[in-house]
Amino acid sequence: MRLISFLNEGKEQVGLLVEDYVYTVSSTFPVTMNLLLNDWGSYYPLLKEAGKKILAGRDTGMEKQPLSGVVLLAPVPHPVSCRDGYAFRQHVAAARRNRKAPMIPEFDQYPVFYFTNHNSIQGPGVVKCMPDHFRKLDFELEVAIVICRKGRNIRAADADTYIGGLMIMNDLSARTLQMEEMLLNLGPAKGKDFSTVIGPWLVTQDELASYETAPKTGHTGKSWNLAMRCFVNGKQVSSGNVSEMDWTFAELIERASYGADLYPGDVIGSGTVGTGCFLELNGTGKLEDPHYREQWLQPGDSVRMEIDGLGILENKIEKEDPEWSILGLKR
Repeated sequence: MRLISFLNEGKEQVGLLVEDYVYTVSSTFPVTMNLLLNDWGSYYPLLKEAGKKILAGRDTGMEKQPLSGVVLLAPVPHPVSCRDGYAFRQHVAAARRNRKAPMIPEFDQYPVFYFTNHNSIQGPGVVKCMPDHFRKLDFELEVAIVICRKGRNIRAADADTYIGGLMIMNDLSARTLQMEEMLLNLGPAKGKDFSTVIGPWLVTQDELASYETAPKTGHTGKSWNLAMRCFVNGKQVSSGNVSEMDWTFAELIERASYGADLYPGDVIGSGTVGTGCFLELNGTGKLEDPHYREQWLQPGDSVRMEIDGLGILENKIEKEDPEWSILGLKR
């Protein structure tokens, strides 16, 4: 099942997406994704049954309109929180190798995450960035989940039942801001808080059953064989697979919920897949060729991310008018 959030007469609306048509009826189902997630146990089976009726050609009484005629929002437009993990060993190892640092052994001992700005979540479309963001502006190819049940101290063996569905995530990063502030061993903050993109829709686990695969040896929870790709201005720059996650979402949920409540609407990202950002690609390129020319996102660039089963997430990067620089305020 695929669920979207979109603008309906200027207001946020949740919709059921079936074969490129959006089905909605507010008298039967919640108006927003947050309302749906907060009563997932009641609404999920009703929506699943509605989807079956639609595919069988039976009337559901739901309003229907083509997907091409709606303005998509982030599937979860207003997350309760947003954490981002560090689950792909290949990315971590390559990034550390490129800056001549040994692989950190703690990566294999426990999963980690950071909190990012849940109020900067957005979906497909234009991403506006300030001038300082273009000082090494980067994409990050990731996958994300949303929590659909309240829980605390959740064990990894039970954690997959707390996942409402999966989405593509682009954790945009302003690397110059990020690297400067992290010298103080606090962050990331301004290097990350301006935009995180998720979408184009939320795909529930039942729709991904045929993609399920075993996690890596020694790990607990579901994994999915979903190829990941990123294109910048039509040129492919990155590829990977969700199954390459070393730490599973179940293990990230276990860690996140230790002594803390998780709520419906909490979003958790995987972290960057191997080759999934310019920071890693540029570092590897310079190691292999001293004349390698770095690449970063520029105003006007288009970023297209594809993950099998999860759709295509497209954004265009635009520069905001002000020339105000916080980097210029350094003493």
